[in-house]
Amino acid sequence: MPQADYVIHYEPLFNVLETMDVQALIDQVDEPWYNQTLVQVGDVWVRLGVMQGEFHWHKHDEQDEFFFVLDGKFLIELEGADTVELGPRQAFTVPAGMLHRPVVPVRSAVLMIEKAGVKATGD
Repeated sequence: MPQADYVIHYEPLFNVLETMDVQALIDQVDEPWYNQTLVQVGDVWVRLGVMQGEFHWHKHDEQDEFFFVLDGKFLIELEGADTVELGPRQAFTVPAGMLHRPVVPVRSAVLMIEKAGVKATGD
């Protein structure tokens, strides 16, 4: 079940042809789990997560989920597989339908790419 302290914004913050100061956005976040759609590119959303702590186990039945770590340390626990550990400038894709859970031991910034309309907390 999703925790009440997740802050998730689905509406894109920026439009095409607009410069995005992603670092300024990261710097102003003070919530423990912040997720913001930056922009829609075609039929996908580019999202920013600034987070620390544990997300709940969830899956996305119809789509893959791409994670790219900007800074920090980001773990992805996978059902039936080894935990993936990512550091700055490392990326990983969780395939559609796989149960997973992000665990973030230190404050980290992560870019995610998902189909527009995704429910970040899972299907």
